[in-house]
Amino acid sequence: MASVMRAAVPVLRIGEEARAREFYLGVLGLSEVFAHRFEPGLPLYLRVRRDRLELDLSEHTGDGTPGTVVWVAVDDVAALQGELAARWDAGAAPQVDDAAPGGPTLEVGDPFGNVLRFCQPG
Repeated sequence: MASVMRAAVPVLRIGEEARAREFYLGVLGLSEVFAHRFEPGLPLYLRVRRDRLELDLSEHTGDGTPGTVVWVAVDDVAALQGELAARWDAGAAPQVDDAAPGGPTLEVGDPFGNVLRFCQPG
């Protein structure tokens, strides 16, 4: 009997809790699942979720690498772009690339150099 694999949860390196919360919870609209510190003042490990997307955000040295790219399938990339544009600084919201390989794609960078590619596969 083979073991069943489940969805992966990428670990993204973050540098500062307040900026991470503002971006992932405020801008992207994810919700906190849990937050962990071994002791007060030590690095944060935070899991966030929206629908079926889960990401772990870590301040721990050795967890994740700044500049990581995560590809996320979405049902309606134009609707997501509109939602993000309403929360973004005026004129600075990312745009959908309709010619991207794999389908229309909205590429969003976080404050720490990580990239989320939201793609609407054909």
